[in-house]
Amino acid sequence: MVRLRGGAAVAVVLVFAVAGCKAETKTGSGGPQETGGGGAALTAAEALTVKGRAPKTGYSREQFGTAWADTDSNSCDTRDDILKRDLEDVKFTGGTCKVSYGVLESDPYSGKEVTYRRGRSLVDIDHVVALSDAWQKGAKYWDASKRIALANDPLNLIAVDASTNRSKGDGDTATWLPPNKGYRCTYVAAQVAVKKKYQLWVTTAEKAAMEKVLKTCPGQKLPSGGNPTEAPARFHAG
Repeated sequence: MVRLRGGAAVAVVLVFAVAGCKAETKTGSGGPQETGGGGAALTAAEALTVKGRAPKTGYSREQFGTAWADTDSNSCDTRDDILKRDLEDVKFTGGTCKVSYGVLESDPYSGKEVTYRRGRSLVDIDHVVALSDAWQKGAKYWDASKRIALANDPLNLIAVDASTNRSKGDGDTATWLPPNKGYRCTYVAAQVAVKKKYQLWVTTAEKAAMEKVLKTCPGQKLPSGGNPTEAPARFHAG
């Protein structure tokens, strides 16, 4: 992942201004916004399928597999992979997988600095598209390997301030946005990217909320990348 500092960061702001976004500095380190451009976020949002929210009946976290499965087969669990990606000054315990310490220099959701210490963490790994929201918008009908892929896809994961994240619950764009207004375009673009990639639908209110945010930054790019939409064969039994 490339992190920009100093003059390079100023150049990024200027590029976004020329593209038509509001002249706000993007805040927050790491996260799906740094995985690459996949086209215009607003155009992708407008193309999402609209349906009603299905019942939450049958949902449980276990429907998406064991938490933080090593779906990329790098011998590190997904949680630690995201901590390594999004934190600065990272320290490890027992090798190079288990993150024991790090600093979230500018939390995407609140804008504040948050310190991570293993075992007493103030940092959560958030599913940008909440798993229960995904369940009600298509994932209920998937096989286990696709649900496991979604739950562990870096495109759908970001390290954030735990207290701010708890206010989100399983909200979609229509019911929750980050308090940090400078991050909202990036956040909504990430939700659109995940829903497009996994062919999840949106409600009428959700789509309207996505478009309302993204029309304030029409040059906002769609994140891309992440893992395949099906977990490796060893997970197929569910």
